[in-house]
Amino acid sequence: ASHIEAANFGATGLRPHADRYERAREFAAVVTALWRGKLGVVSGPSHDGRSFSVRYPLDLPRSPQGAPVMVQAGASDEGRDLAAQTADVVFTAAQTYEEAKAFYDDLKGRLATYGREPDDIKIMPGVAPVVAATEAEATAKYEELQELIPDDVGVALLSSYLSISDLWRYPIDGPLPELPASEGMQSRQALVIEQSRRDNLSIRQLARHFAGARGHWPVVGTPAQIADELEARFEGGAADGFNVMPSYFPGELDAFAVLVVPELQRRGLFRTDYEGSTLRDHLGMKRPM
Repeated sequence: ASHIEAANFGATGLRPHADRYERAREFAAVVTALWRGKLGVVSGPSHDGRSFSVRYPLDLPRSPQGAPVMVQAGASDEGRDLAAQTADVVFTAAQTYEEAKAFYDDLKGRLATYGREPDDIKIMPGVAPVVAATEAEATAKYEELQELIPDDVGVALLSSYLSISDLWRYPIDGPLPELPASEGMQSRQALVIEQSRRDNLSIRQLARHFAGARGHWPVVGTPAQIADELEARFEGGAADGFNVMPSYFPGELDAFAVLVVPELQRRGLFRTDYEGSTLRDHLGMKRPM
């Protein structure tokens, strides 16, 4: 969340972190009730809340999958609680297996509080694959892609996520400075700062890495090597699946589909045919009542 995004929705400034989640909870409750035909019926309940007011039902038939799939991406404590209460899918970022596993176990452990089962939610971290026939080719492709990121673009993007406007005044080949707390995307800020310290990255290196994968997990290698990495996190209980984020379109998406997907299929880790007709079916999720 940023001031630019707030302005896009007609707000004059960024709401405090806790207030944004309070509004998100109300929004989720309202749209879920509308999707399920339980709110706004002429003779039934309406909604008068702090952020939203609803008087009439949706003039639409109910979705074939019961309700659209709700995807949530916050990873702060408030974000995890919101996900446990409302989400069908959680899009998250984790650089290491340990980070991914800790997030997975924590979020799944919160579901019982809201009367939900572990399979009621799918945790799908972002992964940015760069694949080629050999490891050397994949590494060379990754390095070429990193070199294509202009410093001003990378630093500007990094600055926006860290909610700091003067990052340029620090040496670009020096370390990330100590940053004040902000009301922005707190979980993503923490992830970026942790990575910079853990991997001893300069501002330039961190900016290129962040611009290329948006703080998500880059995996570089052959089809078998990438499948090994995905399998380890999936089988190790750190993910229910992955949100594949190609470095460029359509080339890297094509490469993943042609090279990695068949390897995953050979291992029995990826479907060979769809088992239903909706996104909810494809995700193996039950239809809401």
